Amino acid sequence: MAWALDSERPIYTQILERIQIDIISGTYKPGEKLPSVRDLAAEAAVNPNTMQKALSELERTGLVYAQRTSGRYITEDVDLIQDMKKEIAESQIRDFLEKMSRLGLNKEDTLKLMEILAKEEDT
Repeated sequence: MAWALDSERPIYTQILERIQIDIISGTYKPGEKLPSVRDLAAEAAVNPNTMQKALSELERTGLVYAQRTSGRYITEDVDLIQDMKKEIAESQIRDFLEKMSRLGLNKEDTLKLMEILAKEEDT
């Protein structure tokens, strides 16, 4: 099944973000081999060159490394993965708080609303 990609933003950026999330969420484990560029491109329904660009960027960040003859692997540096997870989570929280502020909710009201909704989810 093709990945849900938005035509409003660059495709390679969305691929990069998707694979980052898959890494930090544990879908891909540290040290695990990634599928080939062609396989990933087919899965995402994108051009292999676009997938290659995203994977090259992931290599630049250190989340992925290449073995010349055997493909790409997820870093075994769990600290790097945790740092990336924290960085992405913080960015998402900042964006969320900014949106709530634009709705006229201060941080305290936002936290109260989140607590209420979290309790509703638990029941």
